[in-house]
Parts: sequence; structure tokens; C-alpha cells
Amino acid sequence: MPYLSKIALNPHRRSATALLSNPHRMHATLLAGIATQPVTERVLWRLENDNPHRAEVLVLTDSRPSWTHLVEQAGWPGADNSTPLIADYTPLLARVTHGRDFVFRLTANPVQSVRNPEKPTPGQATLRAKQHAQPGTAAERGIRGFRIPHRTPHQQLHWLLDRTERHGFTIPSTPEPALEPELGLGQPDSPPPAVILTAREVLRFSKRPNGPRVTLSTATFQGLLRVTDPDLLRTTLLQGLGPGKGYGQGLLTLAPLTPGNDHA
Repeated sequence: MPYLSKIALNPHRRSATALLSNPHRMHATLLAGIATQPVTERVLWRLENDNPHRAEVLVLTDSRPSWTHLVEQAGWPGADNSTPLIADYTPLLARVTHGRDFVFRLTANPVQSVRNPEKPTPGQATLRAKQHAQPGTAAERGIRGFRIPHRTPHQQLHWLLDRTERHGFTIPSTPEPALEPELGLGQPDSPPPAVILTAREVLRFSKRPNGPRVTLSTATFQGLLRVTDPDLLRTTLLQGLGPGKGYGQGLLTLAPLTPGNDHA
């Protein structure tokens, strides 16, 4: 049975700052909340940073977790409104039916696969040289494309729009004027899709002290979706969308079309 948790963190505490600034460290701390170790289930999560005085982490797990350690380490132990919310996710999945509309939010890592990047990083150049030095065809040598981030709003929005159908939903058009007409979404004189970018970040962190830096380009999308394949969309909700899931990317959340409701 899947569970969706919401955990409030105190960004003014040093331990919370260390977690909020390093997705690798945050992921390891969240895994510690799962009773069955080592953890083999999929754990999806996302930071919600709308309030500078209060950060929240959404976490989707297959089993019921315990977040006592996280509250004591980085939250407000014993304070009002400090207890994590843990909700059964099954009712939300049951509401995913063909043709139904939801408000959605997604923070993702929009990337493309490029065999030969124009400006490879030192690590990419070294790996490519090693691969080409091996005998055999490209397939036999296991040469695969490198994940190159989409950096512009136009590229990031099209990355999402190109993937909706295969994940069980579509983004309908909106009668409202485009908030960012320069993005060139949709056809001239036609309504744009009902989605906007609410945040774009480049995360830089290390997995271990003095280790190589990881760079991650992220985009947060918010808008309206319509269910086209309930089974596919349920799979997407449980397994995530796009790469970087261990770093807080790919958790798609839905909310009913009523004002004031939180994402679920």
C-alpha cells in the first residue's frame, strides 16, 4: 500500500540546511525512515520551498514510513503543526479515471540523450575516449548517449509536452492568454497548453566529501492535466517521470479542481 508523506523542516537549523542543500544527503536520510533495510522499494520525493521560513518534503513510499528521526534532526520537535502527515495513497489512485481533470505539479530533470556532446565535460570526454578505444561496434562497446540538460524554458516545457501521452495524460489548452508567449507553445492564434514553469534551478552538490560535483538542472511545472490512460498515469504517479529520482526529481502530484486543496 503506497503512502504520501508531508514533512515540515526548519530551514533555520543547521542540520536542515545541510539536507536542503544536498539531494544525495536528503535521499539517504529519507531512506532511513523505511523499516525494511536495505531499502528495495521505490522512494520518490520533492522539496516544496514556497515558504522561506518553512520547507516541506513530500515523500511517496510503498510501505508506511516513520519520520521521527527527520523531525528530531531537522524539524520542530514537539511544536504545533510539526507532526508529519502520512496519508494512504490508494484513494487518490482510485480517483484517476479516464477523462478526469486534475491540477498537477512536477519537479523534474529535463534532459536529452546526446551521443557526442559539442562541449563535453572532462568526465564525459574521458569516458568517451575509453569507450572508443575498445574493439567492436558502438553497440558492442556499449556506447550510449550522455544526458545533456535542457536549459531554456522553451526546451523544458517541450520536454514535458513530448512525454505526456506515454505517461497516461495530456495537457489541455487554456483559454487564458499565454503567460510566456515568447515560448512559442502551440500554434499561432491558438490557445496555449495549460502549464507554466514556476521555478528553474541548477543544483550543485557532492555525494561525498571532496568528491566530484554533481550538477542537476531542474524545472518545476504546474498546470492542468487530463487523464487519457488511467493505468499508465497510476504507474507514473508511483514510479515517477524522468531521470534524477534519487535526487528529488520526478514526483508527479495531483489535486482536484477545487480552490484551496493541497496536492495529493
